[in-house]
Amino acid sequence: MRPAFFASVTAAVFFLASDAQAQYRIQPDGVRDSAAVSAVRTEDTADSTLHLTLDDALRIALSENITVQVADKEIERTGYAKKGSYASLFPQIDMSGTYQRTIKKQVMYMDIDMGEMSGMMGGGSAGDQSDGAASESSMDLDQGLEVGRWNTWAAGIQASMPLVNAQLWKSLRISGLDVELAVEKARSSRLDMVTSVKNAYYSVLLAKEAFDVYREVYENAVKNYEETEKKFNAQKTSEFELIRAKTNVANAVPNVYDAESSVILALWQLKAVLGIDLDENIDVTGSLLDYSEDMSYDIGLTDSVSLDRNSTMRQLALQAEQLAESIKLQKYAYIPTLSAAFSFSLNAMTNDFKFDQYRWTPYSYVGISLAIPIFSGGKRYNDVRQSKARYEQLKLQTTDTERNLKISIRQSLTTMETNIKSYYAAKEAVASAQKGYDIAEKTYQVGRSTLIELNDAQLALTQARLGVSQAVYNFVVEKARLEQTLGNDFIAD
Repeated sequence: MRPAFFASVTAAVFFLASDAQAQYRIQPDGVRDSAAVSAVRTEDTADSTLHLTLDDALRIALSENITVQVADKEIERTGYAKKGSYASLFPQIDMSGTYQRTIKKQVMYMDIDMGEMSGMMGGGSAGDQSDGAASESSMDLDQGLEVGRWNTWAAGIQASMPLVNAQLWKSLRISGLDVELAVEKARSSRLDMVTSVKNAYYSVLLAKEAFDVYREVYENAVKNYEETEKKFNAQKTSEFELIRAKTNVANAVPNVYDAESSVILALWQLKAVLGIDLDENIDVTGSLLDYSEDMSYDIGLTDSVSLDRNSTMRQLALQAEQLAESIKLQKYAYIPTLSAAFSFSLNAMTNDFKFDQYRWTPYSYVGISLAIPIFSGGKRYNDVRQSKARYEQLKLQTTDTERNLKISIRQSLTTMETNIKSYYAAKEAVASAQKGYDIAEKTYQVGRSTLIELNDAQLALTQARLGVSQAVYNFVVEKARLEQTLGNDFIAD
């Protein structure tokens, strides 16, 4: 009769060993499908799992990933900014209206010789002179005269337009480069996203491979225990062998649980990168060994590789072009500017609010304004020197970045070559380890070897199989990194 300990262990992992796929799937709960997710959802309504190929995962990420959406919004923003810059070439028209209520009127003082004024008005008799003296006394010019009215109304329209402005024209070119730089940054975000999706996808495949290996180790441990138990019941082996076999089964259980947890976490990471609901029920198709057929890369590419499509180099090139245009922009500050202006206004001054009796006085003008820069305390000269210094600084940064990228490419190619060699070595190790395990298993069944020898053979086989998967995983991850560096992962239509 099977011991109670072994029965409890078997019950705990029975559903793991029998149906591994069902363990690391999370059931959905009111998940909303996006258009990209719905496009790749399985037609089998009985299975709500979303089975993804690598191409499906990339297509979903391109439409659902938040980073990509933010980059697209940045392109939209810079496009609006460019259009706003072009608006400076058109006339700027504004309408205005004002009302002022006078609290205290202005006072005007005048020096007037009343005698001269009287003479200018034709002189007069003595009676007239006496009347003039009385009038002078009554006017009291020292008090001043209040001018203006209590209410002032004004309405008008103004227009201005640049005719010659070299700095404005050059700023339009810089705005266009801003849009190109935003587009390249969005492409860089897509390259990063593609690499992240590939790495997450490969991590799920690696976790599934490890799960299958440890599940098979567990199944072999169970089979060996059953064989040892039969021998023990037939008194052909010792109790020590039975205890060791039971211990092997118990030791295999945590590895199965750890592998299962790794699959679940890898799927969560993949869903997070794709930008879909974490409760979405997904699974990946294929295995890492499917990519082993394409494990080849020409190591001779090191000297002939091109960085023309590298996003970082493209961004630096656009920034250098912007700085070159900025130098010209600063130099254009020495060029005179010419602009046209037009204004038309209506004014009315009253002491009441009888609008129908207002007398509106029109005022208008049209003119041309010429501004010639002469002296600014060296500001324009230093602005040009500052832009040149920034340009030289960017050239040094570009040289250093290019050198580091070439080093990164060499490292990637070397790593890929190493993993190709490791893969073929691991394949040979799997073949010999499998043969050794089969021999150890047969000899153990006939009693010609011990359980320790069988365990050693099992450990060698496990390490060899994991080594194959790890070599393939390391190769495809490094290949994805290399393709990101070369800018070949994503080409915008």
